[in-house]
Amino acid sequence: MRKHRLAFAALALAGAVILSAGAAHARDQIRIVGSSTVYPFSTTVAEQFGKSTKFPTPVVESTGSGGGMKLFCAGVGEQYPDITNASRRIKKSEFEKCTKNGVAITEVKIGFDGIVLGIAKSGPDLVLSKKQIFLALAKQIPDAAGNLIDNPYSTWDQIDPSLPKMKIEVLGPPPTSGTRDAFVELAMEGGAKKFETLKALRKSDKKAFKAVAHAIREDGAYIEAGENDNLIIQKLQANPKAVGIFGFSFLDQNADKIKGAKVEGADPTFENIASGDYGVSRSLYFYVKRQHVGTIPGIEEFVAEFTADRAWGDEGYLVDKGLIPLPAVDRKAMRTQATGLAPLSM
Repeated sequence: MRKHRLAFAALALAGAVILSAGAAHARDQIRIVGSSTVYPFSTTVAEQFGKSTKFPTPVVESTGSGGGMKLFCAGVGEQYPDITNASRRIKKSEFEKCTKNGVAITEVKIGFDGIVLGIAKSGPDLVLSKKQIFLALAKQIPDAAGNLIDNPYSTWDQIDPSLPKMKIEVLGPPPTSGTRDAFVELAMEGGAKKFETLKALRKSDKKAFKAVAHAIREDGAYIEAGENDNLIIQKLQANPKAVGIFGFSFLDQNADKIKGAKVEGADPTFENIASGDYGVSRSLYFYVKRQHVGTIPGIEEFVAEFTADRAWGDEGYLVDKGLIPLPAVDRKAMRTQATGLAPLSM
């Protein structure tokens, strides 16, 4: 225990030295960046934290998971963020960049979220398979002979007569988004594997398979709508024939305006995501810069608030915002890891 305290004290001292190198006083407000999906959860905790503690309300920015990681891993010092949110796990390349720049990390998994294909309430009902999603959005698809061709489909009913006769127009996140990463991995790859030629390619050359499965068309059918999911909701209301890609929490908070497509027979509901029946779902995270703990005030206390049952538990205030909680036993283990600021290694 004494060794642990000494190590932690040394880490805090090192952080303090670095943080104070360029300024007489470190800032007194936590700075958080990252995922637009985790943003509403992080903002809610930040507001509660500001009301219930002596610390200022943290500043939370929605930069996308990739953008947040880039800022977070750039270095140690008050000019860099203290925490980054992510709607996917940190990539090995990002972890290596953090390590190269002297950034030590604690990883906190906060719960689950589904990726929704949503449409305005006034639009048609959508019942989709992953194969149909791939055929609608892939840059190239296999023809009858198994050869890759540029995507020829312009309307949904051309893919399958059971689908609406309307233009394929999908508003989605940019490549820097964790939602985009998870969507191509879960939905697009899942659809690509339904083709025997691509399934065989995956076995023989996984890199080549991913290049096909992850490549989204660039002919106007897919429109990058930025990191602001609320903006996608507004655009769907304005165009009832467009489809949007965003996290379940935004569907949950806008259920009076938007409805979700059924994917592989399952509706995007709290229960289906929690049980695993909805197959387009992922884990959500935030990452703490360990060197800033003890120098930027309130980081430990913020982590404790986020991982308290009153926040992320089954009856917590984040459930009202659409968070799908971890199972109780996993929450307990993750809280111990988070509040103990356990170092991440990959």
